[in-house]
Amino acid sequence: MTSASITLPLFRISSENKSGVESDPVKGKQTLKDTSSDEYGFLLCRQCGQVITHCSAQIAVEGQHAHTFANPHGIVFEIGCYKSADGCDPMGPSSAEFSWFPGYYWQIAVCRCCRIHLGWIFSGNRADSFFGLIIDRLILPGRTKM
Repeated sequence: MTSASITLPLFRISSENKSGVESDPVKGKQTLKDTSSDEYGFLLCRQCGQVITHCSAQIAVEGQHAHTFANPHGIVFEIGCYKSADGCDPMGPSSAEFSWFPGYYWQIAVCRCCRIHLGWIFSGNRADSFFGLIIDRLILPGRTKM
């Protein structure tokens, strides 16, 4: 009796996949394949490796991409602004108190996989919104890995 090999296409990552991202159907998370994030421009959660956003989502807010702010407790954050961050989920209510961007409400943004605090979603009175992500909680292309 010869044993046959069974391939489950649902779980196989095609060699034609140029995105560099693969999904783990068991854990429900997206991570990079065995490649450097430099090649594809993805920003990853430093805690768990989840794909958070792409360098192409980088935007300037109030004339610059990176900002340094302190919260009311004196904790300093360096954030980068992104138009989208599909690897983040909102958490808690929105607030206008102590907003770093006048006219915007903020809401905490956490990693969709490990739930660590990665930054904030800023929503304006207009329909526009953006993510302010804490730079040292991400693995950026060209920076040190986990």
